[in-house]
Amino acid sequence: MGLLENVKAKLGPALGKVSDLAHRHEGKIHHGLDKAAHAVDKRTKGKYSDRIQSGTGRAKHAMDRLTHHGDTPHTGGTTAPPGTGRTAPSRDAAPSPDAGGTPRPEAPPPTS
Repeated sequence: MGLLENVKAKLGPALGKVSDLAHRHEGKIHHGLDKAAHAVDKRTKGKYSDRIQSGTGRAKHAMDRLTHHGDTPHTGGTTAPPGTGRTAPSRDAAPSPDAGGTPRPEAPPPTS
């Protein structure tokens, strides 16, 4: 058994426990991330706002992956805010005609 398999075997149960705890306290963790981001943004007087938002988003995404570790595989969409019970469309997805949007064309129109 290689080193990587050894590490995975020993850390497997810990991942399950961490995932369970993160799932139970997901709202508190997200709130803490937002609070920390706001405090840092305030201390830097908004100079790094875009980087702070990006880092906070990445941290929340990592938390979501950890909390939903045993769920169904990722379908490529983004998740809606917690508590909405739905999935938001992916940024790359074309809007559906029934949602009030116009679908993107599959191929460019022919030139003549």
